[in-house]
Amino acid sequence: VQLQASGGGLVQAGGSLKLSCAASGGTYRTHRMAWFRQAPGKEREFVAAIDLSARYTYYADSVKGRFTISRDNAENAVGLQMNSLKPEDTAVYYCAAGRSTGASADNYNFWGQGTQVTVSS
Repeated sequence: VQLQASGGGLVQAGGSLKLSCAASGGTYRTHRMAWFRQAPGKEREFVAAIDLSARYTYYADSVKGRFTISRDNAENAVGLQMNSLKPEDTAVYYCAAGRSTGASADNYNFWGQGTQVTVSS
């Protein structure tokens, strides 16, 4: 599975962005999908995940209620709607695909190249 993330940019605090991740080259529909992020000088951290059917979603406490993960199996794509953005959301955001769902990066064996999100105060 190849993953291509897009949609990052510069936004003011309180604003919104939607990230997209297009999947190709593999059995996308058999993979759980997730978003992670990595801020400068920090470890990569889990943001959100979604199961195969999109029935179950999981969020880090820091983004719960503000971010929404979605997937479109017809389009082989996963999205991350980010609202009420804060400066601490600034990071490179990565989409990932794996055979199991969870907050550990070890659960995912395919990764996109990352897209920069910068939130100004």
